[in-house]
Amino acid sequence: MHGQRLSRYSTNWAFYLGYHHSYRREAGETQNAINYTGALARYINHFVLGRGIHFETKKKYDHIIPALLRRAWEEDNDKKSLLYEIGEHSGVTGDAFVKVAYEKPYQDKAGRNHPGRVRILPLSSAHVFPEFHPHSRDKLQRVKIKYKFFGTNTDGTRQTYVYTEILTDDRIAEYINDDLVDERDNPLGVIPVVHIKNIAVSGSPWGLSDVNDVIPLNREYNNITNDIADIIAYHAAPVTVVQGAKATNLEKSPKKVWSGLPKDSKVYNLESAVNLQGPLEYLAILKNSMHELSGVPETALGKTQPVSNTSGVALAIQHMPLVQRATLKQMQYSIGFKRINELVLLTLYVHEPKTLIYDPESEGIKKDDSQPDVIDIQDPEAYQADVVWPSPLPVDNIVKLNEIQLKMALGLESKRSALNELGEEFADEKLAEIEEEQKQDAVAQGALDFIKASIDAGILNAVGMPPQESHADKKTTPTTTSGKGTPESSGMALKLGMDTKKIFDQVVTKAHGTKLPQRSVAADTTVRTDNAD
Repeated sequence: MHGQRLSRYSTNWAFYLGYHHSYRREAGETQNAINYTGALARYINHFVLGRGIHFETKKKYDHIIPALLRRAWEEDNDKKSLLYEIGEHSGVTGDAFVKVAYEKPYQDKAGRNHPGRVRILPLSSAHVFPEFHPHSRDKLQRVKIKYKFFGTNTDGTRQTYVYTEILTDDRIAEYINDDLVDERDNPLGVIPVVHIKNIAVSGSPWGLSDVNDVIPLNREYNNITNDIADIIAYHAAPVTVVQGAKATNLEKSPKKVWSGLPKDSKVYNLESAVNLQGPLEYLAILKNSMHELSGVPETALGKTQPVSNTSGVALAIQHMPLVQRATLKQMQYSIGFKRINELVLLTLYVHEPKTLIYDPESEGIKKDDSQPDVIDIQDPEAYQADVVWPSPLPVDNIVKLNEIQLKMALGLESKRSALNELGEEFADEKLAEIEEEQKQDAVAQGALDFIKASIDAGILNAVGMPPQESHADKKTTPTTTSGKGTPESSGMALKLGMDTKKIFDQVVTKAHGTKLPQRSVAADTTVRTDNAD
């Protein structure tokens, strides 16, 4: 039942990698393979996933789950390379399979300790054989992963082995060459494999790849280019025709003169009578058809175009077919990434129960008492994370900032949503960082003001005259200190509360700093006595 699928995968990968011919021509003959299939597929993949993705969780657990997802995608795995690999498998074959597993902590041979981590593993589509529920194409009943690998025998010879892993909701079994090597219970209770369709096809469990429509055109394009190359090569070294004479003693080379030929003899080169305009126009039609079917504009692959300040709307219209294709792919990818996040969180909850507890040292910020300190594993919201797709088209940051500033001036935009629009994944943490920086700036400015006021007070006490102000519109009132050590301004005592006193102490410390006690360290000397050895 998987034969046609595997054959389709093989053909698609061959064209994607540039192997467009099933035969090899004779030595010296041109065999072009202009790989538009790979170029278009890579461009689509980068257009859809090149700007990355973000995750949004429910408010109830957004102080815990975002930090867990960031750890799984960015610390335990490389998020950018994962997205590219998933998109490549999906775009070329039409189907992507991703397995979620847990790698236990271990110590390497150098003595370094490696903590446990969640592994997000894109699998080769040709190595996965899923069995779907007969009445629900989205539910997996059984998954077989099967592939070959090389190993070394005890005698040092190389041998090919076949690895097979069978996963169900209850059991996991591993085989090598049909011999059972391990069988255990499935700790998650669900199959940890996610199937992502590239573009959904009604009534089919398999997805549609980005290169299906391009491969026949690319094959014909290469055949025509090879024919044109043969014509050019044939006439680049033309055939010399001799009529009414023998060519035995005629030497063919530049700057040679032939004489003594018969009266009615003729010698000439066979000229090309082929008009290449038709084949070249046909190539242009094939290339334009590949761009139209894939949705990638011709200018995307480097075609020269006049330099202009094309607006964002005009650019979106120019890329509208590609944007539509990206939207179809994002619909399926969103479902798959949500499922991957669900398995990632379930894996962490099972193998690392401490991740269920809120950690104040993490990036998450607890906003109110409605957010629990411990995640309820029975709560469906504990596994939900929506996928946010940034705009795939280039964005002018100045225009975007002006738009956001106008909305905030009209009261139509909050700082949090503004950060989300600018691509900030952890908006609350960013706002807290900005607030903390503003506090530090205020304390630093207060320290400067305190220093200036102290200098002015010292000048006033020394000469009895207030110092001249450097700014005409700013006047500094001398500050003196009462007998109790409390700052006074114009004889009025400033009464400080506990919080104000703490802030004022920070300002004083910032202004004058701290001076650590110093001591002299005596040199290390040795005293010898007369009877010492």
